[in-house]
Amino acid sequence: MERKEMAELIRMMKRQGVAEFTYESGEEGTKLKVRFEGAAPSGYVHAPVAAPAAPLSGAPAAAPAKPTAADGRVIKAPIVGTFYRSPSPDAQPYVNVGDSVRKGQVVCIVEAMKLMNQIESDADGVVTEILIENGQPVQFGQDLFRLAAR
Repeated sequence: MERKEMAELIRMMKRQGVAEFTYESGEEGTKLKVRFEGAAPSGYVHAPVAAPAAPLSGAPAAAPAKPTAADGRVIKAPIVGTFYRSPSPDAQPYVNVGDSVRKGQVVCIVEAMKLMNQIESDADGVVTEILIENGQPVQFGQDLFRLAAR
């Protein structure tokens, strides 16, 4: 691997919140181990949520909007990559609209750097909407699926 490629790979790993990265090349006998300070150890980056700013005037703040049944729960992309609904091009999708899913059930794959990362539902529910097309790139935190409570 060229130095330029290695530097880009390290930058990308740091942006993704990877705590530790090891690269080994059997051909050259090269081994590189990088640890990033302050990175999330799980491999998932949890972005902090900013508190809403207090109103400047003396008027009372409006109550926050309550989510409606149409809003539902959203499964978000935990990493940057390419979204795939099924494990292979000729296989059935993991889930379709109307399917019931359980917490921990695989709902799709996000490919990042030739690694297929299975994305699991973080709650029980029914798939009401698939928010991205198969084979499309996804960004960290992008909405993938909408679930309704069972």
